[in-house]
Amino acid sequence: MDEKGAGTLMNVEQMKIVLREILTKTDLTPCVVGHRGVGKTAGVVQVCREIGYRYVPLRLGQMEVGDLVDIPFREGDTMRWSRPSWWPAGDSEPTLVHCDELNRAQQEDCLQAIFQFVEPPAEGQSRALHTHQLDARHKVVVTINPSDGSYQMVPPDRALVDRMVLLFVETDYDCWAKYARARQLDAEVQQFLGGNPRMLSTETAAMDVPRGPSERGWEMVSRLRSSCRFPAELELEVYAGVIGREAAVSFLRWCRSSEARPLSAVQILDDWEAVAAQAAVQRDDVQAATMSELLLCLEGDEELPLTREKNLVAYIAVLPRELRFGFVKSLVKIPEIAHALCQECYNEVIFDAIRHISEEA
Repeated sequence: MDEKGAGTLMNVEQMKIVLREILTKTDLTPCVVGHRGVGKTAGVVQVCREIGYRYVPLRLGQMEVGDLVDIPFREGDTMRWSRPSWWPAGDSEPTLVHCDELNRAQQEDCLQAIFQFVEPPAEGQSRALHTHQLDARHKVVVTINPSDGSYQMVPPDRALVDRMVLLFVETDYDCWAKYARARQLDAEVQQFLGGNPRMLSTETAAMDVPRGPSERGWEMVSRLRSSCRFPAELELEVYAGVIGREAAVSFLRWCRSSEARPLSAVQILDDWEAVAAQAAVQRDDVQAATMSELLLCLEGDEELPLTREKNLVAYIAVLPRELRFGFVKSLVKIPEIAHALCQECYNEVIFDAIRHISEEA
């Protein structure tokens, strides 16, 4: 995959495709990033209608923390908070809460309050805001302007954006032209921009929102890959909005390259004859990935079937000497595996490694 050729941002129509997938198939929080007037809000509203959700907008730049968590009241000796008027009840129709202008929230306590709400719920938990629990049928989407100095806003909080899937949207004349025709906008405006597409928008500044790989980010990518199906040309942009462009490019290149992909634990243990030749010539770094997966797999097994036992020893036999020592040293820490490897029939393969380990001790 050519990074340069795949580096374009999404237009609004592409953003709607991705947004629909994320909202209907996951509980992750998409965050649409784009300059003013590009169609972020209009795109969100259109997706909302298409998937049959009620639309609730929150303009955070105009809100205080009390507008979000509402007011306290006393119930006996217990303090409770009344439900805000905008908060969707558990039995109401599926609702999309649109947190607009997230980085225009000028009060620190307001930003801290909404932080909890836009964060995807932990496994088995509900999305929440203070004491209010949001039913799983309801979804949340965020829109922001880029922090390039052109807007009056709070700089993005790295911990906050790390919890969302960033979708970067840019002006696209072809996309706008279709929209203009469908809305029957003024014919002369359409004709003028047809001949002068660069006049559609003057926004050219880069949309610099910090993004990079993290443990949370890779988990989000995993959830997106297992639940959503994105057009091939948008896959890079979606994952780059979670783990950064460099990591996304490397990951997708790896996915499309069978040569660099390490053999899996299942292939080694259950299909050894088919992969033996490849196992013997894997690069050391690729071999390390295979060994790491094998260790994780074997640690979770209560017993090792004889076929798997023999295939494991056959794999150990083709490893370079130094890798073999390290791998066997890790394997003998697993009691069931240590017992299997110490059998006399495996002395030729295992004995040298065991002796080397003993000398180290």
